[in-house]
Amino acid sequence: MRAFAAIAFLSLLPTAAPAGAKLTFEDRVELTRGLTAEHATAKVLLPRSRHALEFEASGGYDKTKWAEIAKAEGVAARTGDMLQVTKIDIGSDRIELQINGGYSRGRKWYRNVRVAGGMGRNPAPVSVGDGDSNAPRGTALVILFHKPLEPIKAAEIKKMLAPLMDFEKHSVTEIYTETLPPEMQKAIRERRVLVGMDHEQVVLAMGRPDHKSRETKDGVEEEDWVYGQGSGKFTFVTFNGDKVTQVKEEYAGLGTEVSEPPQR
Repeated sequence: MRAFAAIAFLSLLPTAAPAGAKLTFEDRVELTRGLTAEHATAKVLLPRSRHALEFEASGGYDKTKWAEIAKAEGVAARTGDMLQVTKIDIGSDRIELQINGGYSRGRKWYRNVRVAGGMGRNPAPVSVGDGDSNAPRGTALVILFHKPLEPIKAAEIKKMLAPLMDFEKHSVTEIYTETLPPEMQKAIRERRVLVGMDHEQVVLAMGRPDHKSRETKDGVEEEDWVYGQGSGKFTFVTFNGDKVTQVKEEYAGLGTEVSEPPQR
């Protein structure tokens, strides 16, 4: 009799979700709401790909293949660039994220407009297009689970994507800055750019530039970042690959290199 009562009591208790439970409608809603429009900071170079970049749920991806795609299709985001999840598609064994609008983006009429600017007596034209630096190009990323999706939360997906992007950019930025040499930490605090900085460190020091121009010379990508609008001070930062090779400032049309202060 006691055994029968115990069995009856246990039957009234809530049962745990069995292993291999399927993703429910509520799970899909939570994932969509928790990821769509979320911002993150790129931790690696993301190629601009016609087909979604494959990323294993275990955390791995084909770096060589991604580099080949970037070489053929271009770069969607570099380390330090701001990303936004603009769409999410949930499949039976995968989750696809559209980043910054995806591969196909509308071209504005001013995208390829170039205006005079830059450094020296013969300044190179500066590209204005597409808001140019304020929004990286789009791409797509697919997380492969290789099995039917089980209940999972948006927070878990963010942790899963940690090798690629940082959804907790502020705290991680502070930790990263503390690992830099003292002179570089001081420059970032004072909002100055030093020769030898990379893209991420320049963004930490100055934020995203107002304009960009990019070209390839002898197989090496060279890029100018321009800070400043209207009258006043303009800062020109030149990258060779991922490193700053030159920094110049101009005041009301009088050019002076940061590394060589003007003589009296």
